[in-house]
Amino acid sequence: MIQRALNAGLKQIILPNVDSKSLPRMLEVEQKYPDICFATIGLHPTSVNNDYKTELEIVKVELERRKYIAIGEIGIDLYWDKSFFVQQKEAFEEQLQLSLKYNIPVIIHVRESFNETFELLEKFRGKGLKGVFHSFTGNKKQMNWIENFGGFFLGINGIVTFKNSELPETLKFANINTLLMETDAPYLTPTPFRGKRNEPAFITLVRKKLSEMYKLSEEEISEITHMNALKAFPDIEF
Repeated sequence: MIQRALNAGLKQIILPNVDSKSLPRMLEVEQKYPDICFATIGLHPTSVNNDYKTELEIVKVELERRKYIAIGEIGIDLYWDKSFFVQQKEAFEEQLQLSLKYNIPVIIHVRESFNETFELLEKFRGKGLKGVFHSFTGNKKQMNWIENFGGFFLGINGIVTFKNSELPETLKFANINTLLMETDAPYLTPTPFRGKRNEPAFITLVRKKLSEMYKLSEEEISEITHMNALKAFPDIEF
């Protein structure tokens, strides 16, 4: 899979963390491919439960132990389970504070929670938060809020290729200098491979769709999103 990614022209791969269970495997992959794979550290909202403070302690220990290129994947998810909403907010806010403490970007997960996410982020307006709204699926109003907040990019993945997706229409009004390409592998596989296991090499299909949308060459899309990635994740040597 790594070789297919390299063959497709990819040079670096960001590995977002989920929780303490995913951490050893992620670090193992990073160690095996140190110039290609870069780990982040964070507690995913769907892994937040009554034990979330123990999980956050592991995140803090890791941030003291070594350098990570971002804190993520963090955020609020009200799609799967709303029972730990309060805990999700607390975990999210604490990890946002950690991103400011260590001056590294965040990878934000938003699922059926834009209003709740924005409400929490208002506490941090003007404090220098930066990062990416992973797997962006919002509308024009939500996109404008993010752009006006400043410091954040929009992660665009296979969803933009889906037949009934409203995302292409929304992105007509986007500032292309805020867009990043991503996969969310092994999920959200782009058309025409939807339903199959996603992998980094398929990011070329996202690039193809963006090329068609903005009437730019695929090389131009690569160059623009590459420069955006340099700004979003400055600790990676692209």
